[in-house]
Amino acid sequence: MSANSFGDLFRVTTWGESHGPAIGCVVDGVPPLIPISEPDIQFSLDQRRPGQNRFTTQRREPDSVKILSGVFDGVTTGTPIGLMIENVDQRSRDYGEIMDRFRPGHADYTYWKKYGIRDYRGGGRSSARETAMRVAAGAIARKVLGDRISIRGALVQMGPHVIDRARWDWAEVSNNPFWCPDPVVAAQWEGFLGEIRKSGSSTGAVIEIVISGVPAGWGAPVYGKLDADIAGAMMSINAVKGVEIGAGFAAAALSGEDNADEMRMGNDGDVRFLSNSAGGILGGISSGQDIVVRFAVKPTSSILTPRKTVTVDGAETEISTKGRHDPCVGIRAVPVGEAMMACVLADHMLRHRAQCG
Repeated sequence: MSANSFGDLFRVTTWGESHGPAIGCVVDGVPPLIPISEPDIQFSLDQRRPGQNRFTTQRREPDSVKILSGVFDGVTTGTPIGLMIENVDQRSRDYGEIMDRFRPGHADYTYWKKYGIRDYRGGGRSSARETAMRVAAGAIARKVLGDRISIRGALVQMGPHVIDRARWDWAEVSNNPFWCPDPVVAAQWEGFLGEIRKSGSSTGAVIEIVISGVPAGWGAPVYGKLDADIAGAMMSINAVKGVEIGAGFAAAALSGEDNADEMRMGNDGDVRFLSNSAGGILGGISSGQDIVVRFAVKPTSSILTPRKTVTVDGAETEISTKGRHDPCVGIRAVPVGEAMMACVLADHMLRHRAQCG
């Protein structure tokens, strides 16, 4: 299977399946002498880890990471960093009843049509289990970027329920199980998602990632656009069906005057912008403003409600997906989105350094 690597200079290759013995990744291109340890990576993994509350899948994976290579005496060596996480809570029997039936909304059918084989145990390579290694790689990317760059994510919409941006408080994100910056809406989501979970259904979500501290100049104006790489990274996350940057789709309803980010000179002698419709990226190159990205996550496809489907032999039937699934997969997509953003930025930082010094 091809296309298991991401990035140019900061390059991540993941391996493993949802119900295999382990998953892992190789992170190449990391500069030498950067302090890194397993606890540094584990901190990020614990934010994504399943089974932490009743609103996520109850699969109990400790996600304990092991560094296999590329680190010596607590610092990177400049060689490929190998990481591994053992799978310890597989329950492949949960999928025995659907081994010959395609789950609507899942990658089962397209995976089978492409490769002629299907790992029915949780989706195999197409499972969101793979994103644990993206989070691990993202922890390394943050170390490459350094402390001056801040990457923060929040859930801004669950199903039809949207936050009130007037109540946005980053401190609230860690005070609820939804990464929600609005404490009032977070309390409402608890009842909403509780009913969704009890009914065996699911709901979608929108995640917003805000990045501060990226200097002007990262990216390229044609095929190496920073926003294009960000969009590709977000779309590569399981269940993501849409990405927007800055004003995004709302820009289509704006006038040229409203959309223009006017400029003035700041007291520091640098340009300052009076608005940020562009989301921190102009012509594929960072402007120095906050980079603002949102992505939409569809409802989890594994639901208890019977749905029409077909078998691998072409027989029409119905399917009800049992097992342990997220009623809103968007919740655990927040740290994944942050990690992918870190990987994109680390790659562009190294590319900018290589060309411009």
